[in-house]
Amino acid sequence: MLAACIGGTMLFGGCAGEEKKDAKTETAVSEEDGKEASEGNDKVASSDEMIEAVDVVEEGMEPISGSDIKDGTYAVTVESSSAMFPVESCELTVADGKMTAVMHMGGTGYLYLYMGTGAEAAEASEDDYIPYVETEDGIHTFEVPVEALDQGIDCAAFSKRKEKWYDRKLLFRADSLPVDAFSDQVLTTADSLGLSDGTYTAEVTLAGGSGRATVESPATLTVKGGQVTAEIVWSSSNYDYMLVGEEKYLPVNTEGNSAFDIPVAVFDWKIPVKADTTAMSEAHEIEYTLKFDSSSVKAAE
Repeated sequence: MLAACIGGTMLFGGCAGEEKKDAKTETAVSEEDGKEASEGNDKVASSDEMIEAVDVVEEGMEPISGSDIKDGTYAVTVESSSAMFPVESCELTVADGKMTAVMHMGGTGYLYLYMGTGAEAAEASEDDYIPYVETEDGIHTFEVPVEALDQGIDCAAFSKRKEKWYDRKLLFRADSLPVDAFSDQVLTTADSLGLSDGTYTAEVTLAGGSGRATVESPATLTVKGGQVTAEIVWSSSNYDYMLVGEEKYLPVNTEGNSAFDIPVAVFDWKIPVKADTTAMSEAHEIEYTLKFDSSSVKAAE
């Protein structure tokens, strides 16, 4: 059962209960957006009170609206522009084209959120503030509207200790949702690319793990009946299987670096995979992502 901590609490007078994590003083520069408006407003943290913000939006990202996602509830990854505002986990709910998310926070230092800048929050009605809700195990959660995935969203957080609004940017990552969560024609597939049966190559990017492993790029793709299979060749001979979803794939070679034939359901998307390495003292599954660039697809020579 969830219980809100808002009754009898003054907005600028603190809230009963102790913080689990003592918030550190923020000391560097903030988001440029709304920076000038916050200067001189004692309800909004100035630039020298905030740590340096991280740009959460990656080059090439395109906003994805709720109308592009099937109704349902999904685990979604949320990236924050500030290390002082960590989101540990989040559930995204989509209904009739509208999206809301319940964010589980990594600390208890904020009383309210406002979907906008700190300067806007300071001038807004308290009715527009979003109070935290505390779970039975003491985790603070906030339920917020989500305008779009893969888009930076302004969010101001009111600090319990500092009694000021801090500007944040949030990004709800579309590639953290399962492929089947999206409506038809939203993702790039062999069908949308018009790939007929045959052999192709495409640039592939590996991310995750320790960063030491690589895979050969471009990778060889085989298209048959609209289904795409990629040959993934690792920079090591120590991988004995790969997992894509719940399916296990064994090496297709017995000599040289480990090679696997795995399905590719979608292009331009970070596909989560696991690879089991025997290079350590005991076998260990390592999480990676593979991203196949649709613009690089060409017929194999």
